[in-house]
Amino acid sequence: MRMWYIILIVTILITIIGFLYLGHQIGKFQLVQHLSYQSSKLKFNSGYLIVFLVFCLLCWSFNLTNAVVCLFYFSMVWMACDLIFLIIAYLGKFQFQTYYAGICALMLGTLLLSLGWYQAHHVWQTEYTIYTDKDISNLKIVFLADAHIGTTFDGTEFSQYIQKIQENHTDAVFIIGDFVDDNTSKADMLAATKALSSLKTKFGTYFVFGNHDKGYYDSTYRGFSKSDLINELQKNNVKVLEDSVVALNDQIYLIGRKDAGHDKKSSHRLSMTTLAKQIEPDKFSIVLDHQPNDYENQQKAGVDLVLSGHTHGGQLWPLTKIGEWIKANDKTYGYEKRENTHFIVTSGISSWAIKFKTGTKSEFVIVNIERKN
Repeated sequence: MRMWYIILIVTILITIIGFLYLGHQIGKFQLVQHLSYQSSKLKFNSGYLIVFLVFCLLCWSFNLTNAVVCLFYFSMVWMACDLIFLIIAYLGKFQFQTYYAGICALMLGTLLLSLGWYQAHHVWQTEYTIYTDKDISNLKIVFLADAHIGTTFDGTEFSQYIQKIQENHTDAVFIIGDFVDDNTSKADMLAATKALSSLKTKFGTYFVFGNHDKGYYDSTYRGFSKSDLINELQKNNVKVLEDSVVALNDQIYLIGRKDAGHDKKSSHRLSMTTLAKQIEPDKFSIVLDHQPNDYENQQKAGVDLVLSGHTHGGQLWPLTKIGEWIKANDKTYGYEKRENTHFIVTSGISSWAIKFKTGTKSEFVIVNIERKN
């Protein structure tokens, strides 16, 4: 929860500072100056009114969260442009007659947010290959996390990505949490789970819960419960794992963990050591764990591969590493190896409330597991 308190405080500060700064700077445009009211006793900068109206429009078009994101990026870009043009004017020993810094800020801010929108709404395919000394046949898997059905695509649109995944002809598909959240409608949940039934793989499709799947509110809020989700997943040939160990074949075992929740020190789920003891050391083990915050125990348990999501790849630059800075996560994005354990964190196939990704991109991940030599 500490991370969310920090994010809340930072968000409030960004909103206040951004509003004041942008309102003042927009007031420097000649057109805005003509709209401003000035007298010997009263001066009103129309720039503040313009920022307020645009902010309200963004709240109406998106939501409050995304309006704050837009405000943050325009403020950040505007400050950078003001600084650059200030340095140019100082070195050239002249003053700009036109507010070029503001023009550049408007263009660059719009470009940056457009890119962030595209990276959130377009899904890439990312591929890794890892090698093992263990006696296994080569394995090709796909995993995805953080679909948050209904954010950047609905349940019907999700089927298009399932089709792309199917085209890779993988041996297994893993869904690693936050498939749905509190804003997912029952209709979208049903359409998305039905789409999973079209997956045809050698070893099947497996699911573990994330922190949003169960819902933070009463089941009446979104129209379905955790049990309803489980029933629909199972109805569509998806195996739900909660602190479960299953064999894909006699060489490869799968460990599906319960989500860590907010209190990572709680004992509501089995330890990594307890789960790993159910697998013989010479077998290859794959751990599905939504939150990447148990690396030390997973490494000590000697598992071979850990797959996670949850971080959204950092979502927004320059805040991408905040989860690691405050020790909420062991890794934000990508591949890492600690001794004999491989770790991969995906940025997610979609996003939660924020509809922009400026620090990463949406993806599903292919992992090739190959025996050395």
